[in-house]
Amino acid sequence: MLKALLGDPNARKLKKYQPDLAEINLLEPEMEVLSDDELRGKTAEFKQRIEKGESLDDLLPEAFAVVREAAKRVLGMRHFDVQLLGGMVLHDGQIAEMKTGEGKTLVATLPAYLNALSGKGVHVITVNDYLARRDAEWMGQVHRFLGLSVGLIQSGMNPIERKRNYDCDITYGTNSELGFDYLRDNMATSMQEVVQRPFNFCIIDEVDSVLIDEARTPLIISGQVDRPNEKYTRASEVARELWQIRQGVKRQIEKVEAAIAQAIQEGNKSEANQLNRELDRLKEELDRYYEVDEKQRNVLLSDEGFEVVEQRLGVKDLFDPKDPWAHFIFGALKAYELFIRDVNYIVRNDEIVIVDEFTGRVMPGRRWSDGLHQAIEAKEGVEIQPETQTLATITYQNFFLLYPKLAGMTGTAKTEEAEFEKIYKLEVTVVPTNRPTRRVDLSDVVYKNENAKWRAVAQECAEMHQLGRPVLVGTTSVEKSELLSTYLSELSVPHNLLNAKPENVERESEIIAQAGRKGTVTIATNMAGRGTDIILGGNADYMARLKVREYLMPRIVQPEDEAAFAISGAGAGGGAQGGQGF
Repeated sequence: MLKALLGDPNARKLKKYQPDLAEINLLEPEMEVLSDDELRGKTAEFKQRIEKGESLDDLLPEAFAVVREAAKRVLGMRHFDVQLLGGMVLHDGQIAEMKTGEGKTLVATLPAYLNALSGKGVHVITVNDYLARRDAEWMGQVHRFLGLSVGLIQSGMNPIERKRNYDCDITYGTNSELGFDYLRDNMATSMQEVVQRPFNFCIIDEVDSVLIDEARTPLIISGQVDRPNEKYTRASEVARELWQIRQGVKRQIEKVEAAIAQAIQEGNKSEANQLNRELDRLKEELDRYYEVDEKQRNVLLSDEGFEVVEQRLGVKDLFDPKDPWAHFIFGALKAYELFIRDVNYIVRNDEIVIVDEFTGRVMPGRRWSDGLHQAIEAKEGVEIQPETQTLATITYQNFFLLYPKLAGMTGTAKTEEAEFEKIYKLEVTVVPTNRPTRRVDLSDVVYKNENAKWRAVAQECAEMHQLGRPVLVGTTSVEKSELLSTYLSELSVPHNLLNAKPENVERESEIIAQAGRKGTVTIATNMAGRGTDIILGGNADYMARLKVREYLMPRIVQPEDEAAFAISGAGAGGGAQGGQGF
């Protein structure tokens, strides 16, 4: 009703950009007749006008018209009117919600160029190293053509390279690399060691993932601490014993719950009541030694639990300052209860490698802090590495609030509008699609249990495969992707599996590039893609590369090494990315 009376607030926001949009379109013929040198000369002209007192808002129509013409000449891509609208939304320090495939990457060139004219630097953030490199090389052509310098921050760069890239007009990088550089700069002992300059303007791609999903993920730089490894091993043995007792009680609970369901179905109320009493007893038994708080990611020992652990270890007090054990026991219990193999981590080359819960991507070199990584190493029976202590830490939420001007793009921001407004003071503006969307969004389907859901997904994939329709299935973990793969194999459906496991990740970009081929079924964790275009019918470039590799150069061309794009460790003793309560 309010919308009917007052009008759509989003439409009102877009309406205020119409005069600038009309002016940009009127300037287009003027820009088309300029030579390359004259178009490039506009950058110097704009900078002089800023020095004389003109604001960036005054320059916006001309600057956007210049970028549109440069993109046409360099990339063969002309910004649509809706993309110009998206650029204006970003320049105003807002979040532009643009549907998938509407060209967000190209949109970012507009506000990046305009804000770089001030000489204070612009940061364009993407979610992984590959995308940062791709955008710097691809979209960077437009900025370089117009006379601006383009920098790129990648894992593995030394401080001199980082400083040179941060000093550029526009710098592409990932949220983690910029965050770690900020921490290292704050630990620097002299100004010569500082690589970043004062923050100015930041554009974040996939802003909901960075600012909402990962908001409280701390970036941690850590150093080594000497602690005896035998304590981790002994604590793991005691924790395993308690965990196995708890697992046994869980299995009993499952059996009783199944029996209750059957008794109710048969109408046997007295038996159901008796079983319910048994269920209550078992639930009390479940927390006899310790409780698991999954929300806070913590484990709490009961009084009886403390007694049993102290008895097993042969000590009088777990918190004895001279011989402390509590730290090791709590870490070991967390390792068993809260960290699952092939979901939170994988074991590779006898090492525990963290799997990023947001991207499904492995993070070699990263380690959990406060002895948690060592507890998982003891649990899996691999070599225990020295423990680390936190030297510097910041969350993404606090880091991005340091920018005086912040903007972002994503396909799904309206659903988190309240959080963006409350935490970051960022408005969300929905930018319309260039053409009416033809995609049909179907209703959600809910199943009684997870097993039924995945079998239904497999069946749906089989039916689509028969029709020749390409299918891409996104899963949240390695474990789920392999479960679906098993069901598809039972139905004899040929498919590609893409998850954090090294044997699958080597062909990542090739697998995802061919996800659009007729009848192709691809299962992926949400790591998939790395910015690779999924084209209906398949990607000809990747197919050509694959055939050359297969037939002509099997010895010369090796599979892509995952280390070339995976995020590596940072800081003294290797950066660690931990969560709350670790």
